[in-house]
Amino acid sequence: MNAGKVHLVGAGPGDPELLTLKAVRVLGQADVVLVDDLVSDAVLAHVRPGARIVHVGKRGGCKSTPQEFIERLMIAEARQGHAVVRLKGGDPFVFGRGGEECEALHAGGIEHEVVNGITAGIAAPAAAGIPLTHRAFCRGAIFVTGHERAGAPADWEALARTGLPLVIYMGIATCAEIQRALVAGGLAGSTPAAVISNATRPDQRTLATRLDRLADDLAASGLGSPAILVIGEVARLARPELSQDVQQRLHG
Repeated sequence: MNAGKVHLVGAGPGDPELLTLKAVRVLGQADVVLVDDLVSDAVLAHVRPGARIVHVGKRGGCKSTPQEFIERLMIAEARQGHAVVRLKGGDPFVFGRGGEECEALHAGGIEHEVVNGITAGIAAPAAAGIPLTHRAFCRGAIFVTGHERAGAPADWEALARTGLPLVIYMGIATCAEIQRALVAGGLAGSTPAAVISNATRPDQRTLATRLDRLADDLAASGLGSPAILVIGEVARLARPELSQDVQQRLHG
């Protein structure tokens, strides 16, 4: 039996209309789809009838299916000749462990291909009206995770000194620590900050605040994961009312 192929597919931030045409085609051809928690049901509507959907939840800060098990399952399904899709929120290669999975598939002799998706670090600011580059404010942006590995914390003081806006994934649980470290690194407490939760989904919400009030305002807001934090001058362009626009467009 010839081995099947594995596609690592980015499902984007949630709105199914933000899927790529290639992602839709590959989902429609899959025999088995291994799905992360952050993938919306509307995206799964593109999976062909009769395909097997396996939920292998992966979400920062929550109990998740072991990565090694997911990699073994992909390889086992492909070796049975199945067309396999590993479906991830956002983009597989941006805080999605896609690199690790490609390494495992390569070691297992399995043909594989990455189908990019729109990562939350781009989609969430855009959904809130925040441009990540703007000639009046900055010439770039930095993507960084707030979920620290043991013994390998981010150098927030160094990041503060860059003067570039910070786009922080998985930063809700460590927001207070990030705030303190950035202020200690010299970033002004008055620096604009925003939190975008459930970007592009019907329940999208946006908090616009400033760095020195970020942790308190976030706690008071009730916003939770999945969320993106944006800290920098471009965050002053946040438009929280766009969250209501998303809800009206999807339900109006």
